[in-house]
Amino acid sequence: GKGTAAEKRFRRLRCRKGISWNGGSVMIVSLKEIKEYLRVDFEDEDALLEGLLQTAQQLCMDVARMADEASFSQDMVQAKTAVLYAAAYLYEHREEADHHELMLTLRALLSGIRQEGF
Repeated sequence: GKGTAAEKRFRRLRCRKGISWNGGSVMIVSLKEIKEYLRVDFEDEDALLEGLLQTAQQLCMDVARMADEASFSQDMVQAKTAVLYAAAYLYEHREEADHHELMLTLRALLSGIRQEGF
């Protein structure tokens, strides 16, 4: 077939609500969704928010012990909730983030889908 493995994975996943392509990554939360969640209506920090979304999704996947977006997005509600929370936390606590607190909350949010190991 046509395209890279990541592009093929995206084509398989894109029919699911809320999955978007971001330069090599399948993102389960879009820029529009995080801006609505944070009530941000300006474009000045779009690049920052996109970076925080990527970081938040990777953190959540690591906490859930999942190496690929397809597995992580199987339970879309829990995955999206955790990514939204993590991105918002990182955005709102840029100066004084308590990463231990964040990780404990993510473990609680993702406990239902967390794998035994990678």
